[in-house]
Amino acid sequence: MYNKFIPLAILCSLLLGGCQGSGAVKPEAVTSEAAKPALSEEARQALAKAEADIKEARTKKALWTTAENSLKKAKEAATKADSAAVLKHAKAASEQARLGLAQLSYPPAK
Repeated sequence: MYNKFIPLAILCSLLLGGCQGSGAVKPEAVTSEAAKPALSEEARQALAKAEADIKEARTKKALWTTAENSLKKAKEAATKADSAAVLKHAKAASEQARLGLAQLSYPPAK
């Protein structure tokens, strides 16, 4: 009886040991994803508006490098879910794009 029990115990331990690394989601992974901060709706809208404003300025060849740099900073802040920084940089990008477009209507310099 003892000889039959050992192989059975080894088989059970192998089967149960295999379940531990079976790709099941760990509780830490679930809580870290759920706890991850997200951008505010206002920040998402500001970023989308800045991207559209930059695209329009680029199309009309009125894009300032300061607008492009501000958009880049806003996107970097978005990857970190920093809503305040996204708002700040996205609004600056939109403003700089608007000013670049407005500059098109200025008379040429002599």
